[in-house]
Amino acid sequence: MLKLIDRINTYKHYEPLLKQLIVKDIKLKYRRSFLGYIWSIMSPLLIMVVMVIVFSNMFRFDIVNYPVYFIIGQTIYNFFSESTNHAMWSIVGNAALLKKTYVPKYIFTLSKISSSFVNTLFALGAMLIVFIVCNIKFNWFMLFIPVILLQVYVLCVGVGLILAQATVFFRDIQYIYGVFLMVWMYLTPIFYPLSMLESNPELLFLIKNFNPLYLYIEQFRTIVLQGVFPPVELIANGVAWALLSLVLGTVIFLKTQDKFILYI
Repeated sequence: MLKLIDRINTYKHYEPLLKQLIVKDIKLKYRRSFLGYIWSIMSPLLIMVVMVIVFSNMFRFDIVNYPVYFIIGQTIYNFFSESTNHAMWSIVGNAALLKKTYVPKYIFTLSKISSSFVNTLFALGAMLIVFIVCNIKFNWFMLFIPVILLQVYVLCVGVGLILAQATVFFRDIQYIYGVFLMVWMYLTPIFYPLSMLESNPELLFLIKNFNPLYLYIEQFRTIVLQGVFPPVELIANGVAWALLSLVLGTVIFLKTQDKFILYI
């Protein structure tokens, strides 16, 4: 208990540094961009338009409000992909600072996840535009959306901590993770309906129960497209995966962090 309190106090002491790192990451991303933060809205909109045109004509999905269906999945997946990729290099990329002074190492990983989360909040502006254009009716259940995003954030922190420490010892993890992310994308119903997999019940079962991104995307879509509150089981599974990821990532990171200085 005393150790936990000590870690909390340490976090509070370095919280200003965390905020500065987040602001720095966001400014660096848009430093030489003419449109700046507007690209956070324009980029997902442009990708959505292209993908909707392509997939709507190629596969003829029978999905009501397909642009909304797609942009929800795209936004959640992009946040996970971007944040974990950046978190992967959070320790190695700050090697010079870690060698000179003491800073809790997880601060750098947390800053990468958090800056990606802020970018995702900007991208919600694009989602809002799509909602308005597609005549989505706003409902009180949408107040639960921040809770869904929090679940994704916690999942990203857990996975990010695992990747950050793994990259210190095994730099080739970037190539393996790139392939892993691509497979994960295709195993997540982002641009296709889950009904396409009904002929493969084993794969359908795996996606529904062992793909946390599906759980968060489905919660989001249930609220927006169906106008009802997500099933409690869906939420419980999503929270469980997020907490499992956080606990596992924290334990692994804390057990290996003292060795970082020998490899960075």
